[in-house]
Amino acid sequence: MRYMGLRDVREVNWAFIRLAMMSVADVSLFPVQDVLGLGPEARMNTPGTVGNNWRWRLSSMSGLWRLAGRLRDMARSYGR
Repeated sequence: MRYMGLRDVREVNWAFIRLAMMSVADVSLFPVQDVLGLGPEARMNTPGTVGNNWRWRLSSMSGLWRLAGRLRDMARSYGR
């Protein structure tokens, strides 16, 4: 099922990426965790806590290479 240009309605992360790309802002940034569609296990920081922040690391680029074409197409579509 396609919805708002998404391949699957469960890809809400891509809806937000698309919104950022559509923005009139000069720059559009989004965390790699959102591009990969990762869950809470990939949180970088938990506000209001002291320990265990800033420990998440990208262990492999393979997931990003798989999505590079999708990001490229979206960037071209919105003139980024």
